[in-house]
Amino acid sequence: MPTSLLHIGMDDTDSPRGGCTTYIAALLVERLLELGARFVDHPNLVRLNPNVPWKTRGNGAVCLRLDCDPALEGAVKEAVVEAVEANAEFDCDNTNPGIVFHAGEVPDPLRTFARRAIQGVVALDEAETLIEEHCASAVGYKNMRGIIGALAAVGERLDGDHTYELLAYRTRENRGRRRRLDAASIVEMDRATKGETFSNLDPETGRPLIAPHGPDPVLFGVRGESAEAVHRAGMMVETGEPVERWVIFRTNQGTDAHLRRLTGLSDLEPYNPAIVVGEAAARPRTIPGGHVICVLKDDTGQVDCAAYEPTGSFRDIVRHLIPGDRVRAYGGVRAPDREGRKTLNLEKLEVLRLAPDLRQVNPLCPECGGGTESMGRGQGYRCRRCGRRHRGLTKRVVEVDRGLVPGLYLPPPRAQRHLTKPLERYGKEKSGYVPGGLYEPWHWP
Repeated sequence: MPTSLLHIGMDDTDSPRGGCTTYIAALLVERLLELGARFVDHPNLVRLNPNVPWKTRGNGAVCLRLDCDPALEGAVKEAVVEAVEANAEFDCDNTNPGIVFHAGEVPDPLRTFARRAIQGVVALDEAETLIEEHCASAVGYKNMRGIIGALAAVGERLDGDHTYELLAYRTRENRGRRRRLDAASIVEMDRATKGETFSNLDPETGRPLIAPHGPDPVLFGVRGESAEAVHRAGMMVETGEPVERWVIFRTNQGTDAHLRRLTGLSDLEPYNPAIVVGEAAARPRTIPGGHVICVLKDDTGQVDCAAYEPTGSFRDIVRHLIPGDRVRAYGGVRAPDREGRKTLNLEKLEVLRLAPDLRQVNPLCPECGGGTESMGRGQGYRCRRCGRRHRGLTKRVVEVDRGLVPGLYLPPPRAQRHLTKPLERYGKEKSGYVPGGLYEPWHWP
């Protein structure tokens, strides 16, 4: 029986009050399998640019990729539309669901569009043009902005670096209540899967990081390097409430997919993620709220770089910078303030070169080598050890220990974004993806 490849993108179905696009995808896994469709990849969870002001909570879109009998396509599309209409948070003003269907191989223009949606800002009319030129059909609701993310999810094949996440969902009666997870089982899971999973616990506070805090249907999510690893880890988590269902997603989380290298600070654009190199122009300052601001400069201009209070000890790294330090800064650009100044919200910082911290201090006693103190302007110095007084001595220049070494620094995991690549993933990047069948089991029920 001939089959055709069908890609189903969905986005913008949740709100601060609840809902989750991945949950709709999980419901559809069960329904589409019942209809006779065959999944050719794990459901794809594609995180988009986290800096756009109109984003949903995690700015994650989903794509389901399957083989199905062309005679079933009508039933498949109907099931998708029904699931979105029954579960999206339509009452929220900022929820604008979108669905995109694409048959066949993903063309390069859709791949390019996806990369731009992850690394920058794209317009609705561009998405509509591409859908008209390349896609079988699309369904948009309200202002239709959700079709941007839905199209990007179709276009992002995750054929470079990628990770996996097992997402377990709550039963309806428990949503909105405190999540009941056994903390000791999470600690043991983290220990047993070290190197295979990441961002399970915050090392500074010991707090588990696998559970969200809002009213959405997710009970917990375990992130890792392979489907096998997240399945094994997820089965180790003990819960005090029933699990309605779970699904393993393949995703761009933890890959830095959103960060784009720029040639100069003048290239920074509002709402865009970026990687820039420059020198500290002044000593950092702490502003009300505990946020730390440093000024970075290069030949093209300068920009404020912000390490916010929730980033904890990461602010201490920023505070240690002095003029002349050369760094590589990673983050997202805020909109300009009233004076037109841009701010780069720091996600990580790489110290490339340290400037010497030279300071003038009192001279040493030429008799005993002890420290001296000034006796007043023009009156010389007195040795604190032997008491001798000396005229004609001058201050000496010493290099102060910086308490900082070149290297890459990140905020603690509790303050990292979904897309930020954590330290434990460096050296584990995947260079490509060749579909070779799905890990079993990849969903339940």
